[in-house]
Amino acid sequence: MSLLGKELKEGVLEQAQQLQQEEYEVLESIYPECISGNVVRTSLKLEVPIEFDQPRRVQVIEDGTLSRNQAPETQIDTVELLVETLPTILLNITLPETYPVDCPPELVSIRSTHSWVSETSRLHSLLTSKWQPGDGVLYDWMEYIRTGSFLDELNLISPTDPDLIQIPHPAPQMLSPLLIAFDQSTRSRHFAENSYLCGVCLSSHKGSNCVQLTCQHVFCRPCLEDFWKLCIAEGEVGRVGCPDPECVKSKREATEEEVARIVTEQELQRWKWLREKRIYDKDPSVVNCPMEFCQSPVPRPGSVEADSGWDRLRSCSRCMFSFCVFCRRTWHGPITPCLIPHSAKVVEEYLGHPEGSEGRTMLERRFGKKNIQRLVAVFLEEQANKEWLKASTMACPGCQVHVEKTLGCNHMTCAKCAQHFCYRCGARIDGRDPYEHFSTKGKSCYNKLFDGATGNEDDWVAMDGFA
Repeated sequence: MSLLGKELKEGVLEQAQQLQQEEYEVLESIYPECISGNVVRTSLKLEVPIEFDQPRRVQVIEDGTLSRNQAPETQIDTVELLVETLPTILLNITLPETYPVDCPPELVSIRSTHSWVSETSRLHSLLTSKWQPGDGVLYDWMEYIRTGSFLDELNLISPTDPDLIQIPHPAPQMLSPLLIAFDQSTRSRHFAENSYLCGVCLSSHKGSNCVQLTCQHVFCRPCLEDFWKLCIAEGEVGRVGCPDPECVKSKREATEEEVARIVTEQELQRWKWLREKRIYDKDPSVVNCPMEFCQSPVPRPGSVEADSGWDRLRSCSRCMFSFCVFCRRTWHGPITPCLIPHSAKVVEEYLGHPEGSEGRTMLERRFGKKNIQRLVAVFLEEQANKEWLKASTMACPGCQVHVEKTLGCNHMTCAKCAQHFCYRCGARIDGRDPYEHFSTKGKSCYNKLFDGATGNEDDWVAMDGFA
């Protein structure tokens, strides 16, 4: 080789090394997390993720590889996703001595994470064709892959919908979860690396100490945790949501996944119970299970005829207790009446509302209008009986049997338990000397053996020997 040729070669090598060093420094400053290797050793690895400006629809299509070995009912043709990123593509590159002056970079291998790109040989040809003598091409390769521009040339864009990416794969049900997991991991990493202004305390925090809700509003974790826990403790389940004024105005509530990320498991269970209770509170036909350890809301059975005896039946799906909606006791059948205190409370509440009022309407919807009217009739009859018994009878102090006296003295002997008692005051009387009660001075019944008789005094005739 002549001296001139040797000098020209050394000049080309020096120029190539300088251009390589400059290109490497540019890539390292823009994509430090994507580049590895040493340009001096002429060996590079580029790990390039595909990042879209906005979420893109992705369909993973069964390519027919395994169809011959699957039963028709087990085949899954297509799975559709919505992602912002796709898994990385790894480029192993060797840089010749005279790159980029008169020689292109050499692509040793191309691999895609989770093997979601099948036509790597086609991608190899596309990348190689972009080199022009004297120009560095590594940055163009990075952008070409990162922005997803290569998808169209690999025929991975739907011909009928330019916004839809279609990825053929032998097993869509296996690849789809991997794509979703990569997308979520990338989003979480990017979120944790940035800083955000909390909408509550108006302070800047690292993303690792913040929470981004579905509505995209960001709050620091301590502010959101204190706010949601207070709402749950006070039963304000409707306020467990985004504190941003726009979301508060639209009454947007948090999802179960969002609440589970912030509060404890016990608070999460209370939040779920409050939401369920709120739904059932809007339905007047729903009652709580009377078992103290349960208290679950029990709705009215939908297949039962209204105002029939069976519409009083409730069966708790949690503890399997079947009870009467009126008396809250074990189910006693559609015919047997339930004349116990709870039924009286329902009627008293019903009668406490004016006729035609909303309170009466709610109770009629809850228990059935005919059932309420039946209970009211029974209740009023019961009250009338109690008033008559109180005014016209006296209960035996031994067995509580009521006795009515029409004629005779106030000394009573119970026909059931043989207890002697005073009809006038209800006190027990000694059977060996029953008249001592009426002849002892100072007692309220002194000299009133015949007091309280309902007969006419003219019917009595004085007899000889009696004063």
